Amino acid sequence: MAFDVIIIGGSYSGMAAALQLLRARRQVLIVEAEQRRNRFSSHSQGFLTQDGVDPGEIARRAREQLSRYETLNWIDGTAERAEGMRGSFKVTLAGGHEAEGSRLLFATGVSDTLPQVEGLVERWGRSVFQCPYCDGYELMQGNLGVIATGPDSLHQAQFLPEWGKVTLMTNGILELSSDERSALAKRGVEIEERSIRRVEGEADVRLSDGRLRTFAGLFTTSRCRPATPVAEQLGCELEETPFGSQIKTDLQKETTVAGAFACGDVARVPHSVSLAVGDGAWAGTHVHRSLVI
Repeated sequence: MAFDVIIIGGSYSGMAAALQLLRARRQVLIVEAEQRRNRFSSHSQGFLTQDGVDPGEIARRAREQLSRYETLNWIDGTAERAEGMRGSFKVTLAGGHEAEGSRLLFATGVSDTLPQVEGLVERWGRSVFQCPYCDGYELMQGNLGVIATGPDSLHQAQFLPEWGKVTLMTNGILELSSDERSALAKRGVEIEERSIRRVEGEADVRLSDGRLRTFAGLFTTSRCRPATPVAEQLGCELEETPFGSQIKTDLQKETTVAGAFACGDVARVPHSVSLAVGDGAWAGTHVHRSLVI
């Protein structure tokens, strides 16, 4: 059968978009590769009514609620290719299965490229974070370390003292001017200029001189890009943001390919579960509008 909308990505933004379309009684196919970006986190904070809930449980409940709508179709699998045009798209899945739809919606999320510091990747989402609104409160105003990745780390360090005592570790990447040092000092931020050897324990940093700095949590900035190249292969343009690249969309969440839309982390900054849900709901209504008008 041909679907009204094929949604590639069945996490928070994709399901939020699907809900709007299902309530308009549209035939929707969700293709979900089960690679949620926050799959390493045990709790989701800052999401109204779901504060502190396991993000996997939020996703499970959402899928259960969507399953009550008879026009939902769901495939657990990976979309490998998308082709076609507005009114006639075809998506090829791993294993060779093909699906056709009038509209496409990319809600694939993004992949993170982290600083090349030993021990950092293993702690991402557990004791190494990016968003203070999502994870800062639970660190109980303890010592917080910022591992520099570039100029944006300066702003991250200036922002974080709301959540604890902050140390900015330049790690040989960030050179600070006298004005920047003064601005950090006004916020009570310590500057650590020894390079980092590795991250140990929960969030401890071993420096090049052998010292061990102990922190309640670490913050850094990842570089993001779409989790799959399918949208690019279709011809959707990307755009650069302070956090990396994302799919370029207009205010109605339509990409540069007519009839193909994008939402969530792959199409907006900044990133959080609540913002992804809102963006998905917005996209879903505009995808429906494009089917009507």
